Amino acid sequence: MTRRLGLVLPLLLIIGWEAVAIIINNPFYLPRLESVIPVLLNPFSTAYTLGTGSLVDNSLVSIERVAIGFGLAAAVAIPLGIGMGRSTRINDFFDTTIEMLRPVPPLAWVPLALAWFKLGIASIVFIIFIGSVFPILLNTIDGVRGVKKTWIEVGTTLGASERQVLSRIIVPGAAPTIWTGLRVGFGIAWMCVVAAEILPGPTSGLGYLIMYAYNQGQMNVIVAGMITIGVIGLAIDMLFKIVESRLFSWRGLDR
Repeated sequence: MTRRLGLVLPLLLIIGWEAVAIIINNPFYLPRLESVIPVLLNPFSTAYTLGTGSLVDNSLVSIERVAIGFGLAAAVAIPLGIGMGRSTRINDFFDTTIEMLRPVPPLAWVPLALAWFKLGIASIVFIIFIGSVFPILLNTIDGVRGVKKTWIEVGTTLGASERQVLSRIIVPGAAPTIWTGLRVGFGIAWMCVVAAEILPGPTSGLGYLIMYAYNQGQMNVIVAGMITIGVIGLAIDMLFKIVESRLFSWRGLDR
């Protein structure tokens, strides 16, 4: 019943979209579904995407860029977050700088990214990294600090070394919160890649496809690209939830 209820609003939006499109009767402002659906039903075809690669081709390019930037962000944020959550000195050293950089929007880094890395995948990966690193970092810090002190005290009392406490108590205890940070970070990374691909330089990716279609007046391709972005984001978020429910089911028992 709950899953069915979740489909009500999307269906209402689709009906509303089609109704408004019929009333406006101008495909440049709002294309009808009859022009969008064929693009979605032929994801491997380049006939609708003006020779810029199919929806699948551009989706794979965007996913690859996100995987690189997001992976780098996780590789930096998780160890740093564990260190900051565990050590007051490490936290004091990094905290001020992080709090200064964190409010800066990822797109504000675009001019510097272009100056440092020029046009190409490196600048896009950098923007993705900037967008996703802070949610992962902050959730990791929060997760480490949220591990019950009694668990650590018991481990220490039983003779566990600092390394054992870290690997067997703190990291497993903080894992659910770290996973939440990864989930949030990936969502932001997915938004950043589309925004970065719209900028000058890229010649592939969903963001590039959307901007190219806009320049050609193909609003149906733009809408199809937006729907594709949403569907991929939803699918990956559902995957995060599935993994969370299986790996961290014990979390609810501890409350």
